[in-house]
Amino acid sequence: MSGALKSTSVGSTLILTLSNPEFRNALEPGIYTAGIEALNAAENNPDIRSVVITGDGATFCAGGNLLGLQVSRRELSEAMAQSIDGLHNWIDSIRTYPKPVLAAVEGAAAGAGFSLALSCDFVVAADNAVFLMACSTVALSPDGGGSWSLARTLPRALASELLMCGECIGARRLYDLGLVNRVSAPGDALAQALELAEKLNARAPNALSSIKELINEAPANTLSQQLASERNHFVRNLRHANAGEGIDAFLQKRAPRYR
Repeated sequence: MSGALKSTSVGSTLILTLSNPEFRNALEPGIYTAGIEALNAAENNPDIRSVVITGDGATFCAGGNLLGLQVSRRELSEAMAQSIDGLHNWIDSIRTYPKPVLAAVEGAAAGAGFSLALSCDFVVAADNAVFLMACSTVALSPDGGGSWSLARTLPRALASELLMCGECIGARRLYDLGLVNRVSAPGDALAQALELAEKLNARAPNALSSIKELINEAPANTLSQQLASERNHFVRNLRHANAGEGIDAFLQKRAPRYR
């Protein structure tokens, strides 16, 4: 049985569910392709304002399928690289997607599953969820941008420990470190993520898109470059109809109705 990416929606939120229960929602090339296609379709759908990625059942994602990887070892390097590029294209599409993307994590997020969660703008995790970069345990190195995310957000010593030792770290510890936004009761991560998504859905989509772009740009920009980018985004958003609606609503003490 091959894995699939199930697509449903609740209100203005698209829910993408990793479904490969036989292998604890392990990732495979068909899921990468489906993920990119789903994001492309949702980007052009004004009724969708946010996306939640979650796992089917009690596990978020076990990362790569080790049985499949064992077979891949006999393939040409170019074929291996092409498969990894498929994952990386999906990760990059999540990072650059103009609408908020949230991860709802139950159980384990391992290897590329951990990387997938880190690629999202928000992470909501069950109190008993665990995260691990298990690649070094089977003599592999990270993929999916996990080394990039951890090295940019954690002290070097801790990033080294997680990546090299392959030990589990709990949702509460990651919350304290700033990598998890909300910690929920077990079984409630998706509901909490949808609640957070609903708050985001009520805000102006153009403003959220600008903020995400500015956050992505900031680490590589000088202060002068970031100030110029902020100016350009601000002027563009001020001229947008949503700014008129937001300012009027604030002055009139009513809820805004953004388009």
